[in-house]
Amino acid sequence: MESVRDELLKHGHEVKIPELALEVPEEFGGGKKIYFGQYIEENGGIDAFPAEHSIWNLKEGAINDHYEKIDWCNGILVINHEKKGISGYVGGNTLIEMGVAFYLRKKIYILNSVSSELSYKQEIMGMKPVVLNNNLSLI
Repeated sequence: MESVRDELLKHGHEVKIPELALEVPEEFGGGKKIYFGQYIEENGGIDAFPAEHSIWNLKEGAINDHYEKIDWCNGILVINHEKKGISGYVGGNTLIEMGVAFYLRKKIYILNSVSSELSYKQEIMGMKPVVLNNNLSLI
């Protein structure tokens, strides 16, 4: 993500990217940054954290941070590299962020074509993203 940011900055774009690691509160060891999904997996998986667990406050904050960036910008770039063995993967967080951008009438760019393996590809295509085919100069 940082390399894409740097490339866009070179071309004169203003860029904000998501916080990839979150500051850990004292109750989770404090004083370090974590990757949220990795932390969940290393500590028993998602079902080990009930809905009222305070860790979800971190996730809520990250989601709100993303929404503020979407509100600020003229458009978003979805970086959809291969993940989980699926090329052109778009995950849950990214899908809801695309939905927010669509609702706010922001331009949506997507780096690579979207995999047909995703059950929600039609929703993505309905938001009419500009597929860049890995060519950032099209922005």
